[in-house]
Amino acid sequence: MVKITFQPVSAQKPDKKNDADKEEIHMPYPHEELVLPLQSKKSPINGLCCLTFGLVVVMSGLVLASIYVYRYYFIPQKFSQMPEDVLFNCHMLYEDAGVHAPLRGRQELEENVGIYLQDNYEQISVPMPDFGGSDPADIIHDFHQGLTAYYDIALDKCYVIELNTTIVMPPRSLWELLINVKKGTYLPQTYIVQEEMMVTGRIRNLRQLGPFIHRLCYGKDTYKLKRRSARRRIDRRETRNCHSIRHFANTFAVETVICDRA
Repeated sequence: MVKITFQPVSAQKPDKKNDADKEEIHMPYPHEELVLPLQSKKSPINGLCCLTFGLVVVMSGLVLASIYVYRYYFIPQKFSQMPEDVLFNCHMLYEDAGVHAPLRGRQELEENVGIYLQDNYEQISVPMPDFGGSDPADIIHDFHQGLTAYYDIALDKCYVIELNTTIVMPPRSLWELLINVKKGTYLPQTYIVQEEMMVTGRIRNLRQLGPFIHRLCYGKDTYKLKRRSARRRIDRRETRNCHSIRHFANTFAVETVICDRA
């Protein structure tokens, strides 16, 4: 057994020679008490704030996860079901108050519509109408380039103008419209509007028009157009230097009147 005895410090006689080399060590007496600082009580408001912050973080994570899943799973799955290239043969019935009797009344317009969703453009082929008064044409609405090209088959000329989005529906919207009326042969009976255009000059560099219009107008005289007006179809005097193309890329028909410079 080993017994350890502490003697009071005052009973020891310090050695004067070794005072400088020694360090003083003060040990507490057994009867001294160790006093610990009191811990402050946490306010319930702090706990409530932490809980609210945690809920906000969790809800934000759920919202972001939902957006991610919808964007990268549901949207691609929806669009993957849509064909890239769609062809329609369409007939439209419209009222034309601008023609004289006995032709006044309901008119029929036929065209073949090609919708290219991936390339974001539409190609419309208008055959020679039975009632006359309109030229057969091939039309391209290029939403990527923001241009419309009319190839007048009767004149063998191309005309290019800025795309008018007020009368031409985007490819996806036009696709949805034609799908909705696919059960019937004809689109709902509607009206016709007229837009007038003037030739302002010749275009020689077709590559700047994009690959689709370049392919349509290659090897043909190509001219730039400027739009004059767009309004409901009205009766007007025939102009010797003007010709028209009737078509539709919306819920109504459009008569595009192209006038050469005098």
